Amino acid sequence: MRAILFTVLFYGWTTLAGIFVLPLLLGPPVPILAYSRLWIRVSLWLLRVTVGLSHRAIGAENIPTGPVLFAVKHQSAWDTLAINLIVRDAAIVLKRELTWIPLFGWCLVRARQIAIDRNGGMAALRGMVVAAKRSLAEGRPIVIYPEGTRVAPGDKHPYHAGVAALYASLKVPVVPVALNSGHFWPRRSLKLRPGVITIEFLPTLPATLTRREFADALESAIETASDRLSKETTATLSDADR
Repeated sequence: MRAILFTVLFYGWTTLAGIFVLPLLLGPPVPILAYSRLWIRVSLWLLRVTVGLSHRAIGAENIPTGPVLFAVKHQSAWDTLAINLIVRDAAIVLKRELTWIPLFGWCLVRARQIAIDRNGGMAALRGMVVAAKRSLAEGRPIVIYPEGTRVAPGDKHPYHAGVAALYASLKVPVVPVALNSGHFWPRRSLKLRPGVITIEFLPTLPATLTRREFADALESAIETASDRLSKETTATLSDADR
């Protein structure tokens, strides 16, 4: 019932927010980014008061100053919401199909998020790199989900070439990011459960690695930390269910 209540309130709030965002679509991206943060803050507040689900971010000391690329584990819809608050004004690499959604997709375009055609091959990779360089020049960090899709805790999915392509081209430090959101807000499910999602910023990978060294180090860092968080969460949830 709590999950159903959240869903009803979330879509009601999203519809209302969509009405008031229309005038902003005619202006520059900065107000769109600010308005999206308001939408997300209210959405996460609704999640907390209805379901009892909140979050904590740890490892902020690992985030370097200056241009940076965040490579984030992807388990839940929560990831795509909260990252906009935790990493301010990020340019997020996302699938092009999201930009086709009325209002929501238009906001993504106006906010200059980095939409890619996942079937576009090398042309899509080149376009992603160009857009990422432009965003870095504007002082915006880049966020990418290396797996390209939501993956349940404990499951494995190959990391896409896009993150290595960005690393090789941008030549900036990369912060691996682990999380455990899939235990609380599973993929394609309304079975939300109360608790505290943990998102962890791991030690930065320098911009001096070879492409292969980077790919191996990134996957090892994210998967090892995510597996650790998953085991800790499973034990905690099991104790709570007794």
